[in-house]
Amino acid sequence: MSLEKLILQCKKQDIRAQEKLYRMYSGKLFGLCLKYSNNYQQAEDNLQDGFITIFNKIDQYEDKGSFEGWMKRIVINTTLQKHRKEKYFEIINENLLEDPVVEIDDDEITTDFLLESIQELPERYRQIFNLYALDGFSHKEIAEMLNISVGSSKSNLARARNILKEKIENHLNDNKVQSL
Repeated sequence: MSLEKLILQCKKQDIRAQEKLYRMYSGKLFGLCLKYSNNYQQAEDNLQDGFITIFNKIDQYEDKGSFEGWMKRIVINTTLQKHRKEKYFEIINENLLEDPVVEIDDDEITTDFLLESIQELPERYRQIFNLYALDGFSHKEIAEMLNISVGSSKSNLARARNILKEKIENHLNDNKVQSL
């Protein structure tokens, strides 16, 4: 069955088509949920909530653009909606916003270490870092999604980058000490 036919069946509330769509995309969308959730259980809940929203709004999809991109946007918004009312974004002086530079040798820092470091960021910083650096949203889009100012988005991204820079530098220094 083509994707177009599957979408059409889902618009008709066909449970088998919904299950097939879920099986096709749940893996990719779960990975997305993990980036924006505090833990595995919360990611599972966010995935379920995201699919409920997808199935409830599938009539709004008009075959314009990528269907997968449309679903990703819904899952991200559904996940972040839980945090919109929380006022925990820290505002720092924008004059202090400099992109930290870290020289990294690919052999010294593993992808697993980087992903773990990102996951350990405080929630507010992790969300904005993921949205901006990994998913390519602009600060304006992030501000709208999280109901914050563009300046708050920029400042929280800067803080996330500084925390990651410190973690990487500490990791590199620890490895140097251990090799002596």
